[in-house]
Amino acid sequence: MTDLPRSDPLAAVSPLDGRYAGYTEPLVPYASESALMRARVRVEVEYLLALADLGATPLAVDDGTRETLRDCYESFDAADARLIKRLETEGAEGYAATNHDVKAVEYFLRTRTDESLHPWIHFGLTSEDVNNLANRLLVKPAIETVLLPALADVREELTTMAHDYGDTPMLARTHGQPATPTTFGKEMAVYAARLGQTVGRVRAAADDLSGKLAGASGTYAAHVAAYPDVDWQGFARDFVTSLGLDHTPLATQVNPCDDLAALFDALRGVNDVLLDLDRDAWLYVSDRYLGQEAVAGETGSSTMPHKVNPIDFENSEGNLSKANADLTFLADYVTTSRLQRDLSDSTVKRNVGAALAHCLIGYRKAETGLGKVVPNEQVMAEELAATPEIIGEAVQTILRREGDTAAYERVKELTRGERVTLADFRTLFDDLEVEESVRAELRALTPAGYTGLAASLAEE
Repeated sequence: MTDLPRSDPLAAVSPLDGRYAGYTEPLVPYASESALMRARVRVEVEYLLALADLGATPLAVDDGTRETLRDCYESFDAADARLIKRLETEGAEGYAATNHDVKAVEYFLRTRTDESLHPWIHFGLTSEDVNNLANRLLVKPAIETVLLPALADVREELTTMAHDYGDTPMLARTHGQPATPTTFGKEMAVYAARLGQTVGRVRAAADDLSGKLAGASGTYAAHVAAYPDVDWQGFARDFVTSLGLDHTPLATQVNPCDDLAALFDALRGVNDVLLDLDRDAWLYVSDRYLGQEAVAGETGSSTMPHKVNPIDFENSEGNLSKANADLTFLADYVTTSRLQRDLSDSTVKRNVGAALAHCLIGYRKAETGLGKVVPNEQVMAEELAATPEIIGEAVQTILRREGDTAAYERVKELTRGERVTLADFRTLFDDLEVEESVRAELRALTPAGYTGLAASLAEE
């Protein structure tokens, strides 16, 4: 195994960068170490320019220099990332190894700028001022440009199925037992609606991400020491909001991260809906309510050639379960810090990308699974016809309407724990003292026709 280079996906320690690298690639611009470096450079550059615009400082930056500075992150490439890593671990460009990732970014900017700017790079900041903003500048677009579109694709599949099969009757099960019929489309509509609601909470949480810029203990002490007459709170608010984030005015050295916790919890809500879907789809396949498209050349079982396994739903379930475990841990952990600062959260936050990656795999696998299944309407119809006792609810409800106080008990005696037929029901109907029109109404009841408003609910 020593002949495999570390960059080979077959040498990856995590399946996220190995087996599933094709699925997780869209997150690389937001979840990789290189992406974090670039985001830090962006924060440092924009902060430097904000200082130049402040007026209180002697810092002057002309248009050409502004363009050069912004090019440091706009054209950030692999060579830049490698230089920052060397500055941190080995030393480079005349600087000794920093053993500090944010300081390495400062020195990187020094290699790209005139010496007159060097005192102002990272002026008055603590590393967390840069990191908390950089992290949110990555998480926000990861949600908005990668995860939300993937969820929209899943919801589109569900909506299509809801409309296509809104009037396809299907036996429902409550407590695992035969229950009042529904339609397959209506059940898919339930998931589409739930997904829409939970996605809305994710979108709102992403919009509410909030950044902090207040120095080593959250008091603006260094800034005030240098320029006591500047409104540093106003400066910080304007700077943070200029990055597209809300502003956190009160903090210790670290951002309290309640905003991230809310986002992680919202993602868990989405994942819970899809986990429910995955398990139901698996059961529908098991019950032959759903048929699966066989993929040419694909092996379902290493020993049973006939099998077409619901692997996409299983894979989605596994990845979303892993994502939820990570998101629960992250939401609990990132909101805690010993006194004003400890570093335990730093390594934990490096795993946010992994949680998002498991989410993305789960979404794509669910979408693929939905795209490969087709309702088996014949099986659904046969099972409905074989379970006539399910019209018992309709029978006793109509009889109640007619004033029969023993309606429930009458139907219970006929059906509970018994195998009954429509003929048994019709014998009961013949013995009832009801108007002939009511008897005709009862005789017209069938399991397949007893779906209420399911079709219109699916359409809506």
